[in-house]
Amino acid sequence: MAIEDEKLSSARPSTSQDAQGDTRDHEKSDGITLPSHVAGSGTLDHLVETARRYAKQAASENTLKAYAKDWAHFARWCRLKGTDPLPPSPEMIGLYLANLAAPTGKAPALSVSTIERRLSGLSWNYKQRGFNLDRKNRHIASVLAGIKRKHARPPVQKEAILAEDILAMVATLPFDLRGLRDRAILLIGYAGGLRRSEIISLDRHKDDTPDSGGWFEIFDKGAVLTLNAKTGWREVEVGRGSSDQTCPVHALEQWLHFAKINFGPVFVGTSRDGKRASETRLNDKHVVRLIKRTVLDAGIRSDLPEKDRLALFSGHSLRAGLASSAEVDERYVQKQLGHASAEMTRRYQRRRDRFRVNLTKAAGL
Repeated sequence: MAIEDEKLSSARPSTSQDAQGDTRDHEKSDGITLPSHVAGSGTLDHLVETARRYAKQAASENTLKAYAKDWAHFARWCRLKGTDPLPPSPEMIGLYLANLAAPTGKAPALSVSTIERRLSGLSWNYKQRGFNLDRKNRHIASVLAGIKRKHARPPVQKEAILAEDILAMVATLPFDLRGLRDRAILLIGYAGGLRRSEIISLDRHKDDTPDSGGWFEIFDKGAVLTLNAKTGWREVEVGRGSSDQTCPVHALEQWLHFAKINFGPVFVGTSRDGKRASETRLNDKHVVRLIKRTVLDAGIRSDLPEKDRLALFSGHSLRAGLASSAEVDERYVQKQLGHASAEMTRRYQRRRDRFRVNLTKAAGL
């Protein structure tokens, strides 16, 4: 990859031209190309394209989109300040972070977590362009440390969907094809403690599709999901429920049977009349919309205005619900959620017996 191809023009185009140029930069800057001293050939060019496809799988589609927006925003900011984003300047990046935390214009100040994400996005983009960003450089590290010290707040957590909530939400769904699908999504997502991306990326069998995020097998006692999660491959056991009405495995079986899904993506769209299943995998945003809609329909947190109720719940509410409702040894919940530490699992537990172990009395007081 020639660095010259990645450098931004010294001219000052319009904002729309900036955005288009930044998008083109992102598309070209995958970092995968032949060395300059190697002559191209049909075979090598094919391998370059194959390597690029693999490289794109190193991060999720949503992460790549976020990183592209991070770079576009930073590149425009640099142009407005009369400088170039390449090569990386720790001094300018430190000023950029300060501007995100305390903007001089009308833009709102960003949270610490968002600023850290922006910095990660810049670091990733620089790597794709052949540069290393030293995040420990004092111009970056000291500014970020000061931002954390002054502006850091406890994380805003989404409301957990508890057992009684999920039952009420499922009860609002009809028994047509869409209702069967959405019922399976909610119950499998809840019982498995799954992320919305993990729900939607499920295939019926191993290696059914290139974009598969996992598959499952159904047994007498439940289903075993094999997932390619954020932390690597893991198995999730979803046992059968106490009744067919609340059983996630039965709901999944019903959807598969009536939708006639024997291969490929499990959770797909339906025809307009709701009588046929398509072959197109649902977007993970469907899970969020489904949760918010059924929360309203079930009257959950009806003490709040509708806008506030919608803001309380997200896809993570299913994972938090399992962690908060399953009254078993914490180790089992940690394994189900795929957490590396018990501390991370506790962040998901919105209600628990916080004083089950009383260290004050144990210490003799």
